[in-house]
Amino acid sequence: MVDILHRIGVTSSPGDVYTALTTVDGLAGWWTEETDGDGNAGGVLRFRFEPGGFDMKVLDAQPAELVLWEVVDGPDEWMGTRVRFELKQEDGFTIVLFRHEGWKEPVEFMYHCSTKWATFLMSLKKLVETGTGEPAPHDVKISNWH
Repeated sequence: MVDILHRIGVTSSPGDVYTALTTVDGLAGWWTEETDGDGNAGGVLRFRFEPGGFDMKVLDAQPAELVLWEVVDGPDEWMGTRVRFELKQEDGFTIVLFRHEGWKEPVEFMYHCSTKWATFLMSLKKLVETGTGEPAPHDVKISNWH
């Protein structure tokens, strides 16, 4: 199994980042405007994009510390993978350690998703720091796959 890994620092509190990761309004502000569901542990979040979407079951949500989802609907390559956001404070930043874990193999779609996750994590940073992110459909188009 292989994982996508990223690290960003946000000049805001872990609580603000946690809110952006667990509320429909927060998620719609940085990942995709077409977001609904329940961001609490045990809930399911639904994210829709132009080419399709994903449903995530919230496995864990520890305020200002951790958000963990499992993909329960979406492309075959994503099924059963987990998306983890670990939060910690360091030198005036909230550090977000991101992991999309459990890919069966590093297929070309994984390369694409790694770059897209990076652009969306920068959108998360922008949302929390300025109040305005770049969620889909306003995100950076990186290739013919979007």
